[in-house]
Amino acid sequence: MTSTIIRDWSGKEVGQTDFELKVAKQENAAHIVHRALTRQLNNERQGTASTKTRAEVRGGGRKPWRQKGTGRARAGSIRSPLWRGGGVSFGPRPRDFDLKMNRKERRLALRTAFVSRLEDLIVVESFADQLAQGKTRELAAALNRWEIKPEQKVLLILAEIPEPVERASRNMCSLKLIKADGLNIFDILTAHKIIVTVDALAKIREVYNDD
Repeated sequence: MTSTIIRDWSGKEVGQTDFELKVAKQENAAHIVHRALTRQLNNERQGTASTKTRAEVRGGGRKPWRQKGTGRARAGSIRSPLWRGGGVSFGPRPRDFDLKMNRKERRLALRTAFVSRLEDLIVVESFADQLAQGKTRELAAALNRWEIKPEQKVLLILAEIPEPVERASRNMCSLKLIKADGLNIFDILTAHKIIVTVDALAKIREVYNDD
């Protein structure tokens, strides 16, 4: 069971919340989180890098010069990998970098990574009604009241993303906005601070604690 302080829109402490997420054993935690992170980064790779072999490049059907008597090295094609403009030996070819990981393992890794960031976790009350105008400066001021520095990379987790909140966060390059049911391990591990609303925390418990 973990306890965290809840802050309101003005930055004041207004309560406390308890939540429990099943995490990996300490001896396996680093390994399973690393596997999940590697899987996510690998699955984002396009795998479209490609080169042509000597059989695929254009030209080179005629022998450049006769085999003997010229004093030059023998050559059979101008598309040899030794020639400029020739084919490529052992170059990259289109491939699939996807790694497989069981659903239960992925969720366990997410929960473990999330709980490991408790020191950087800020739980706040829902504030969508405070951003009815969708002003960026109002959201930036709230981050300042929550003791977040302008240069820090922030992950904001909401149960649902209202249009005014999305509009207010659009011009903040250091802030990433995601839904509670769309967590990913890269964003959790790379953010300097994680802000989660009370509703989003309940959604996380509901969605990811079912294994």
